[in-house]
Amino acid sequence: MGRGYAVEQAVEAYLSKLGATHACPVSGLLIGQSSSQRDYVIMASRTPPREGSASTAGKSLDKEWVAEHARQVSRMLPGGLAVLGVFMISDADAKDTVATLSQLVFAVEKLISSEYLWNPADDDITDCVTLHVNPKTRKTICRTFDVKNPKSMAKLADWKYHSGVCSSWSMVSCCVNVDMLVPLPGSGSAAEILDAFLKEGLKEWARQIQHGICLFEGKTLPDDTELLAGQKRNRQTFTVQLLISPDDQSLSDVVQQCGGSVSVRGAIHSRAYLHSNKSKVRLAEKLLKRDVLSTVAARVQMLLEELLMSEEGEGGGEGGSRGKHQTAADTFALPRRIFCPVSSCGPVCVCDYQFSDEAKAEATDRLKEMLDIDVAEEHLDTSQESPAQILERGAAAELTVGPVEALEPKRSKCVGVAMATAVALLATAASMLYLSDI
Repeated sequence: MGRGYAVEQAVEAYLSKLGATHACPVSGLLIGQSSSQRDYVIMASRTPPREGSASTAGKSLDKEWVAEHARQVSRMLPGGLAVLGVFMISDADAKDTVATLSQLVFAVEKLISSEYLWNPADDDITDCVTLHVNPKTRKTICRTFDVKNPKSMAKLADWKYHSGVCSSWSMVSCCVNVDMLVPLPGSGSAAEILDAFLKEGLKEWARQIQHGICLFEGKTLPDDTELLAGQKRNRQTFTVQLLISPDDQSLSDVVQQCGGSVSVRGAIHSRAYLHSNKSKVRLAEKLLKRDVLSTVAARVQMLLEELLMSEEGEGGGEGGSRGKHQTAADTFALPRRIFCPVSSCGPVCVCDYQFSDEAKAEATDRLKEMLDIDVAEEHLDTSQESPAQILERGAAAELTVGPVEALEPKRSKCVGVAMATAVALLATAASMLYLSDI
């Protein structure tokens, strides 16, 4: 038998309900955390019907749509949580679904990993899970594929349901100030230029984050230290300070001709969840840094997607005005991060991103559509980040594009502050985007 999967009991009830109420085949995502010993599955989410498409009952699954669903869901997962694989509910024989599930899981991994700002680590788990459920026989077959090996063969895995998988988690969190400057050329499609050059700027900034130093409760700890060493075992939250030193070799230090610049500035809340009571500092630091990278990249990408849609519609679309403040330098407010508990029995949350013109109801609708979870508006945690305030340039955090006479050498900065001292900053400086051109 291959890898072992400890699965929250509620997942079994969810899959059974899907099989009883939806026409087959039904596909979806399995979400949780991987570890060297076993994987923990805390929830399953059905892939929603594709807008404008006919019913897929009796037809093959839409591989591209399942992968796109996974890409959007991955943006809603804090550090430590990931799309572990896919499930399929159908009355076909399990052996006849291996090829389909293999195609789905490889497509999902390829699209999700294309948005990573980090390089894989040696200890990353590369096995992804596929689950086939026959609603008539109630037979469940679990297999894994090594998604880094295109020729990987399916391996049987151990799938067992447990109660309380959602309850025994620890959380590490931090607040990070982002101040990133990216030069732009003087010609080309505005949205396409932003997309290409911001991706390069984010990669440079990501290297600084990955080389940053984490202070746990104000102290540096050896990588192999257990996070809960010397602590009460029922402790669940830790505040981390992320200290960043600018890269002396950064591209932003080079004087170069440009037609404008874009800056991403603001304060963001980041967090990561760890399941084991014996989790090491090395893992906590890796997951938290990856969440910092993911949450900033997700917000920037969401705004760029709106700008691209607006440009394709010749400026007539609603997205073109979302969060925009008309100044000499265009300013756009990036969405703030809000959180939603996975269940009432534990501390684990998923997240969503709320633009300044959106109501809470729109967030609950997205959570229902993407993750298939029902949540009341009052259960959303909107306290970690305040809505972006468009202030005079230099007074708050934003994303800007504006005129430049000459680009002086300037380093990107990202200075970490402890959560206890970050609340006031978050109240006045949420994430924004500035655009400047000549």
